[in-house]
Amino acid sequence: MNIRDNFKAKKRIVVKVGSSSLTHKETGRIDLNKIEVLIRELCDLRNQGKDVILVSSGAIAVGKTIVGIKERPDELAVKQACAAIGQCRLMMIYQKIFAEYNHIAAQVLMTKKTVVDNLSRYNAHNTFLELMNLGVIPIVNENDTVSTFEIEFGDNDTLSAIVTTIAEADLLILLSDIDGLFTDDPNVNPEAEFVDVVEELDETFMDMGKDSTGSKVGTGGMATKLNAAKIAVSAGADMVIANAANFHVLHDIMEGKKVGTVFRAHKDENYNILDYLGE
Repeated sequence: MNIRDNFKAKKRIVVKVGSSSLTHKETGRIDLNKIEVLIRELCDLRNQGKDVILVSSGAIAVGKTIVGIKERPDELAVKQACAAIGQCRLMMIYQKIFAEYNHIAAQVLMTKKTVVDNLSRYNAHNTFLELMNLGVIPIVNENDTVSTFEIEFGDNDTLSAIVTTIAEADLLILLSDIDGLFTDDPNVNPEAEFVDVVEELDETFMDMGKDSTGSKVGTGGMATKLNAAKIAVSAGADMVIANAANFHVLHDIMEGKKVGTVFRAHKDENYNILDYLGE
């Protein structure tokens, strides 16, 4: 059976959306039309009886625009201030639009310490399960306002894979400004070939990752997405990388249409999330 045919039966889905997919490229302000389509798609999945978790970037990108900063800030204190401002604005918008579709959203802010500490990780696990049991859609982001190294080295691709593990999800969907995995950077090499399905994520595929990103507001390139794939598939979840140009792509993915790159789950019986955090 085609692996995509199994997506309709997935019960718990984590969807990650990057900053550049939520904002207008020209102004950096929130793209309200796109975010409403995203929320409608997530609510429809919830209406089908599926558990849904959204990992949403964008706090710093939105915050800097509110206070009139044009470029992504480099100074830590400015990043944290922008995150504090932007996270409030993002959640206000999410709560308002989710409510219009009769669904409840909840904010979950995490740091690396949340995952490294066994008790904190256990509590996060229980919180996710109880929120979904209540029919709530958790919205997750790094707690950039109080973190330091998360801002400097963290990315929400990795966070979404960690959330997939903690929440015991069976599908992770990374939505970004790329169509999926290519054998090389298609913006530079016209001979680069698209990869439809990755049956086993070996070093050949990991070497295809790039350390850069074409976005001025995001922090994750292909390398972070492949690292996220390594975490997700080892935990027993399938993963898809797809283009967020139109959030209706979520419907296409769940219907088994041939969009994005699929990474097939290969559950590692010795899987330990700490092995992927350098701890």
